[in-house]
Amino acid sequence: MVSYVRPTKGTLTVDRFVIPYRVYENDGPHIVCLNGVQQSMAMWSTFIARFTRDYRIVLFDFPNQGKGLVRSGLEKVSLEEQVSILHEVMKAARVNKEATLCAASWGGVVAVSFAVKYPEAVTRMILASLGTRPNRNMVQTIRKAFPIDEDNRDQMADTLINSFGKNLPPSVKKKISMQFRTMSKNQLNAFYEHGLFVISTKRISDLVNLKDIKIKTTLIVGEKDTIIDLEDVKFLALQIPNAEIKVVKNVGHFLHLERDEVLDVYADILPVRYAR
Repeated sequence: MVSYVRPTKGTLTVDRFVIPYRVYENDGPHIVCLNGVQQSMAMWSTFIARFTRDYRIVLFDFPNQGKGLVRSGLEKVSLEEQVSILHEVMKAARVNKEATLCAASWGGVVAVSFAVKYPEAVTRMILASLGTRPNRNMVQTIRKAFPIDEDNRDQMADTLINSFGKNLPPSVKKKISMQFRTMSKNQLNAFYEHGLFVISTKRISDLVNLKDIKIKTTLIVGEKDTIIDLEDVKFLALQIPNAEIKVVKNVGHFLHLERDEVLDVYADILPVRYAR
């Protein structure tokens, strides 16, 4: 097992939100990790174990993730608010302009929006499991979830796992089921509202001008991803001026959560070579 330093923990108030964050101190290049929907900082545990010796890594939870809270107003958190939260976390954590954003799924939408609004704030993005639009299976999965009784949390979790989490280890599947069992009603409503927003948005380009992204961008996609189409990822890469694609075999939407070997792909992309 790889050991790593204990993080410095902090809590940040950003407008109407309370945002927990962690900084794994190191003299190496800076990395900021952005979670996917309904995921928390815990999704990066193997990433931290692998890279914390060589990089200064910042994690945080958006509202309705982990211990991220909405203090007032609607549970729904807009994309603009998420970009603002990322900006404030980076300031609080003293992230430098040579940093890399590593984002998963919806976190990638936040990352590209941030890169357009703050073009000189970071130098690189690694965006995992991101396409330009929801594919048919994603839309069908979201629609299947809507009629489920809010008290039937196991059925909700099973619907998502069966759709795009079949390749996850049993331990991670159990964590997803437990997450849904313990989710508050407000968090559940926010989850449903996000689903509606996803299927109502035609393309990422409806939200952000991708051609304004100036930094080097790598798109990572699993060949077995059932809710992100490879052809759509290729189309996304064409919209971003300095983008490349890495297709990872034998994994689906959750990439490094499915197989630790996926972290080798990150090691080849990050700004300094990881010493294996």
